[in-house]
Amino acid sequence: MRSKLLHIFRNTPLGRETLFQSIYFCKQLNILPVVYIPRFTKFLMYFENDVVQIDLDDSYLTSADTAIDRITAMMEQEEIQPSFIEPQNFTASTLPDLPTDFDFMCCPRSMSDLSSKIGLGHIGTKVRWIIKYAHFPILLTSPVFKKWKSITVFFGGSANALKALRLGFRLSKISKMPLDIFTQLEENSPEVYKQIIKDEDLEDSLNQNIRKWHFFESGKFENNLYHVPHDALVVLGAYGYGLIKEMLFGSKMEKIQATISNNLLIAGPKYFVSK
Repeated sequence: MRSKLLHIFRNTPLGRETLFQSIYFCKQLNILPVVYIPRFTKFLMYFENDVVQIDLDDSYLTSADTAIDRITAMMEQEEIQPSFIEPQNFTASTLPDLPTDFDFMCCPRSMSDLSSKIGLGHIGTKVRWIIKYAHFPILLTSPVFKKWKSITVFFGGSANALKALRLGFRLSKISKMPLDIFTQLEENSPEVYKQIIKDEDLEDSLNQNIRKWHFFESGKFENNLYHVPHDALVVLGAYGYGLIKEMLFGSKMEKIQATISNNLLIAGPKYFVSK
């Protein structure tokens, strides 16, 4: 069965850029984009043992009567048949339930915040909750549509990093785009990380997909991010912790999303990928 990506459409210039990014992502990976046009500013997503309520700002309700035609035109331009989703269940009359049987979801970094708060390095609170509970990776787009020509995976050796690495291998194989790995050396040597790859039986996948493994032995992590290709899709794993009002992820991820403007594909703690 073909993989599917959920896209929440905003009928504004910024929303158009985000949809272009979803369309490009889907074309490169042979994924079906499924678009939801909000009729209300709230909706629910029921994940396993968890429910996330998404609160949108009013810009997501802009010109709903023109949304279908605009989406269709954008997709047909890229030779993609548009697919739309209409909620079948409602927890309340103005609170639809969206299904979660998707393989990916696209979110702008400030999906649930007012446009005045949109800025590089800010992830909306509700987007953080989706990342924390979703069983699928979340695509966080750059502010303006930008094609990516390679894949960069950040690898620190953790279980979440291994999820991201396997995901990166899969995307590289499907898209036939080169893959780079970035590792900030702290206490361990490169051999330690290479041994992790060997122990996880990933040597063949590594040799088949990798272009270069970058090890940074010195310098601040955020400064070394300058070497990430500007036109790369960045894949990374995330684990969540922190207060409800401002849920944080690992310090490396926080620095990555606050420093670079690349498209980010984040595998959260509930994401499962077969070995």
